[in-house]
Amino acid sequence: MSGIKSKIKRLDKVLCIAWILAIISAFFIRPDRTYISYIDFRSLGILWGLMVIIQGLKENSVFERIAIALLSKVKNGFELAVVLVFMCFIGSMLITNDVALITFVPLAIMILSSCKREDLMIPVVVFQTIAANLGSMLTPIGNPQNLYLYGLTGMKLSSFILTMLPYSLISAVLLFACLFTLPGRKEKLSNTKENSITSRFGSRTQIIIYAVLFAVALLTVVRVIPWYVFAIIVLVIVGGMDFKILLRADYILLLTFIGFFIFTGNMGRIDYISDFLGTVLTDREFAIGVVLSQFISNVPATLMLSGFTTNYTSLLVGVNVGGLGTLIASMASLISFKAYTKEFPDNTGKYFGMFTLANILFLIVLVGFWFAISLF
Repeated sequence: MSGIKSKIKRLDKVLCIAWILAIISAFFIRPDRTYISYIDFRSLGILWGLMVIIQGLKENSVFERIAIALLSKVKNGFELAVVLVFMCFIGSMLITNDVALITFVPLAIMILSSCKREDLMIPVVVFQTIAANLGSMLTPIGNPQNLYLYGLTGMKLSSFILTMLPYSLISAVLLFACLFTLPGRKEKLSNTKENSITSRFGSRTQIIIYAVLFAVALLTVVRVIPWYVFAIIVLVIVGGMDFKILLRADYILLLTFIGFFIFTGNMGRIDYISDFLGTVLTDREFAIGVVLSQFISNVPATLMLSGFTTNYTSLLVGVNVGGLGTLIASMASLISFKAYTKEFPDNTGKYFGMFTLANILFLIVLVGFWFAISLF
């Protein structure tokens, strides 16, 4: 119950904006049966199921145990940073950028503190954030906007991955290169890292069940299993096994989606607005996706723009690259910002400065890469 109260307290400005826009639009297009057709129940159902499954795996300390195995081999600051950053990069492809940061940023803060490597704290957490936002763009389940666009377009999984692969590869290379700039990267670590991590492990039975459910989720994403069958399976199995996990899905995000679905659906039924937005967006999907994301974040930008274009490939790349830049360009970035500043409030300015500088660097490179590819 406390978790629900805390979510209500932080009732997101984006959620409020979504529903204010939805309510205003309802004065122009009065509510009718067509409203139901606005809502992409498939995307919402899959997103909800994935949230529940990943929360179940997290509750059973699966990701922490994976971290223990990876960290047990590192010897110096550079190796530690590589593992911490690329756990976010690769992990976000499967467990979403939000969950990767919720899991691995506090882990990084704890480990770096125990090793007395506070000098690495800001750069590692900043690069973890960038890694999660960029790694997540490779797969349909990496972040909410990808899952939505993947369902909307009917794109094949191979086509989706091939579209985003060049950007993921250049991001991985750039991340790895940036880690060579870390201070004291060759210094030996003073403590054994795995001792700093919880050794608690959850129920093996539950872990197996959640792993099977995750496989079912993947089959649903690639359209082998109907989304409603998947949602019912998750509801029945998880509800019977551990009901409280069902309450830990991000219902704020799901409500935000519904608000934007109503707004964009209504705007699409107002001819002059629909025609204007369609004209403005034509051949500018990438640029507008990047710019709009800087102000309202990339998930709402995707929902707002997707109803007024059919060039979904450019929009897909634009809103993913647009997750770089400002602190709110990807709302996942706020997770690591809050985690770090809670522990080190006096260093908020330093963190924000490095975060902004590093994000702008990555944004310039990826935007430049997009325009270079567009020339051919």
